[in-house]
Amino acid sequence: MIWSRSGGSDEGPLLVLLHGLGATAEVWAGVQGAWGGGWLAVDLPGHGRSDWDPPYTFARHADAVRPLLPSGREVVVLGHSMGGVVALELADVASAVVAFGVKVDWPDEHVASARRMAERPVTFYETRDEAVARYLKLAGLVDGETDAGVVETSDGWRVAQDPATFGVGVPDMTGLLARAACPVVLARGEHDPMVAAAPVTLPGLGHNAHVEDPAAVVSLVRAAAARPAS
Repeated sequence: MIWSRSGGSDEGPLLVLLHGLGATAEVWAGVQGAWGGGWLAVDLPGHGRSDWDPPYTFARHADAVRPLLPSGREVVVLGHSMGGVVALELADVASAVVAFGVKVDWPDEHVASARRMAERPVTFYETRDEAVARYLKLAGLVDGETDAGVVETSDGWRVAQDPATFGVGVPDMTGLLARAACPVVLARGEHDPMVAAAPVTLPGLGHNAHVEDPAAVVSLVRAAAARPAS
């Protein structure tokens, strides 16, 4: 089961919102309001209210989203970090893709660290506050809606994220961009420590640009959607 929620207008393109590693669909609240049109926000597999379903890959995440996309309606996909790579996997069905905060430089030590994270057992906490603090750290957030990010069990509180999601792998950006038949915008926040360079830079923003300045991210989407396919 993959959890999703939709809203906004039934007219015009549908904006599909794909969160980053460790986060949930709730991070898109500001973007939904700034967009003003129709939107679909998803908890990707192994996150939030969606089922755990390993093994996790960018392609499998995209395949989980595909059945949610309406036939006969234009789709614009906006993805953050890991979700940005998933958005590129969906470029075959989108009229435009915007991916921001995507980590493309993967030294061996970073790959090994992600593998170790994926192999860690689930950690349980005595209190909700402890689990929330861990969720926010994993998602790279300071605050925001946290109900979907933590779960109470008979063993205590835990984050909703499956640790195995850290094993999603290293994105094949060259291949994904070569296969994309729709306009694609790659962007980063000016102060994003995870992404050294991108064709578009959002001044004054960090890794979670969609939370810091939703309107700036929506402006990118509108510009991408207005580009002719090439």
